[in-house]
Amino acid sequence: MNPFTARVIDIIKKIPPGYVMTYGQIAQLAGSARGARQVVRILHSMSRAYELPWHRVVNAKGEIAIKDDESHFKQIVYLSEEGIIPGENGLIDLEKYRYLPNH
Repeated sequence: MNPFTARVIDIIKKIPPGYVMTYGQIAQLAGSARGARQVVRILHSMSRAYELPWHRVVNAKGEIAIKDDESHFKQIVYLSEEGIIPGENGLIDLEKYRYLPNH
């Protein structure tokens, strides 16, 4: 496993319940500011194997980026169970729910 992938996995595992991070935020913390798409691929291919809290990762606007209806709904349910309720516009309030490690 390459170092970037290992760092991404570690960062995602540390997102606490009730908070979210963005793909770009994770990529930047892992050492590649332009690696948001790599974070998407890592989540897609490794979430199950590494028991990643995939539902705590959203796009830069606070949107659930998953297009598959079932997975999209699951993410909303999982986030809601942790107290994160998307606004009427479907966006998650990043000012309120964004996890900022080391702050």
